Amino acid sequence: MKTFLIRRILALVPVVFGVVTLVFFIIHATPGDPVEIMLGETASPADRDTLRKELGLDRPLVVQYITFIGAVATGDLGKSLFTNKGVAESIAERYPATVQLALCSMALAIIIAIPLGVLAAARKNSAIDTGAMAVSLLGVSMPSFWIGPLLILVFSINLGWFPVAGRGGIESLVLPSITLGTAMAAILSRLTRSTMIEALDEDYIVTARAKGAPSMTILFRHALSNAILPVVTVAGLQMGALLAGAIITETIFAWPGIGRLTLQAITARDYPLAQGCVLTISLSYVFVNLAVDIVYALVDPRIRYK
Repeated sequence: MKTFLIRRILALVPVVFGVVTLVFFIIHATPGDPVEIMLGETASPADRDTLRKELGLDRPLVVQYITFIGAVATGDLGKSLFTNKGVAESIAERYPATVQLALCSMALAIIIAIPLGVLAAARKNSAIDTGAMAVSLLGVSMPSFWIGPLLILVFSINLGWFPVAGRGGIESLVLPSITLGTAMAAILSRLTRSTMIEALDEDYIVTARAKGAPSMTILFRHALSNAILPVVTVAGLQMGALLAGAIITETIFAWPGIGRLTLQAITARDYPLAQGCVLTISLSYVFVNLAVDIVYALVDPRIRYK
């Protein structure tokens, strides 16, 4: 297990370096001049040149890149061009909200998907199976920018059950979690059904049935324990996607997370803040994948030797 972890961690080094490089050049390729946005179109050329020099934007892009790499290596993400607040501090304030939303959305997706997939596989080609897959198809087909406002209209404005926006008590998590977790539940339920159908056709399941094992034991102890491996992998990858894809949902519900902060930074052409946010999201995805590899190795010891 130790050798496996060392190999996986070493493999992250070039990935992290590549992510940092891509983040820098993509952000700088975004149209717009932050100096012009900060000072306005009526500012004099002298004022623009002075501010550009203070921000280091007058230096060649390669020099800015080397400086950026060195700063990231020391944990310094710079300061926001507009608030003059430390980027790392701003991200630290917003990141917990995004993690909370992602975890709640994933938990909701798993609670719905696993039982639904198992039930559909156990009743293959029945009305239950058809209905379950129809529901999952509906979930995949509903984008967050559509289902979010719909939930607000029905459950917040018309019924008044939940807050319209903002982060407050547990009730404020319900609608954003449903919005973000619906598509995830649909994907995981279809995958669970597929892997369960394969597992139920294996010889050890036939043997367990011949021995008179209870149906629930066969489904959840024998079949699901072997069918869950691909589901764990996809769920982990989707967890990274939740962290990265929460921008739309956070914007709809005014959720004070890193996704909304990223959109605000990009709109304002705040290079340091945008770089820090995108870098944090990208690295979150990378380290979630590492965590998935570790969990997968724990669930299936054969993976450790590959």
